[in-house]
Amino acid sequence: MALQFPDMDPVLIHFGPFAIRWYALAYISGLLLGWWLVLKMIHQKSLWKNPPFNGEPPATDDDIGDLVVWATLGVILGGRIGWVLLYGIFLCGVTPDAGSGYCHGLPMGFVTDPIRIIAVWEGGMSFHGAAIGVVLAVYMFCRKRKLSFFSIGDLVCAVEPIGQGLGRLANFVNGELWGRPTAEPWGMVFCSPHIMQTNHGICPAGNIPRHPSQIYEFALEGVLMLIIMQVGIRMFRWQDKPGLTSGIFLICYGALRIVSELFREPDAPFIGPITMGEMLSFFFMLAGAFVVWLAYRKAPKRAVA
Repeated sequence: MALQFPDMDPVLIHFGPFAIRWYALAYISGLLLGWWLVLKMIHQKSLWKNPPFNGEPPATDDDIGDLVVWATLGVILGGRIGWVLLYGIFLCGVTPDAGSGYCHGLPMGFVTDPIRIIAVWEGGMSFHGAAIGVVLAVYMFCRKRKLSFFSIGDLVCAVEPIGQGLGRLANFVNGELWGRPTAEPWGMVFCSPHIMQTNHGICPAGNIPRHPSQIYEFALEGVLMLIIMQVGIRMFRWQDKPGLTSGIFLICYGALRIVSELFREPDAPFIGPITMGEMLSFFFMLAGAFVVWLAYRKAPKRAVA
């Protein structure tokens, strides 16, 4: 006996032709909660008592407030550009009937209806693209303010799982990015009146039970990742080696995303059974290992008594 996907409206509030969507609210809430937690962290003096900080946090309240603006642009531009290039153009061009059912005439749809390129409100954001966008935004911000790129990056990585987890919950509300078919009792049929209304009268996932992979990803990439980051900083003092938190974040996210992909319906095969998400996550793990190596190589030397 399968669970039935609840009939949830992806729009929270309608204002005539305008609407506030759960998807947008997830991004806004993630940024605001991340901002709040970073401020709490930089005010906790015990976190910055050791070298290289010697009692001084890596940024001020004003720095973090301005960083939120840069990071927001990085998330939106990087996430959307990454999705358009990697999924809307590449995967839909190679496999028009991609597993998630979002192609609907892409990539030619970008030519005939250019508004689809920027239609973030319809969904379609790449985490890997957003991550690259944030890295570039943080780099340019730190260069402008003369701040430590790795220390600021560590702060961002320490709170990023909040937005990631909320984003996966929004994916669930939208009835998108569903899982592979399953016979497990918690399998869910992703079909509802709202899904049919937004997909030309059909349910792209069909009427078969599937893994609620969005919830798995919320638990792994959101809750578990946040616990790992906060425990690493507060108990193991990863921040004392700038870049270590960022490197471990990339490795852990890559590994957990690969695990999630085992249950998530692939957008399309990339190389044999390997999905696009798995391949990109593998490169993230390699990048993370390199950043960890840099963190240990550049770690401040402790004085010997």
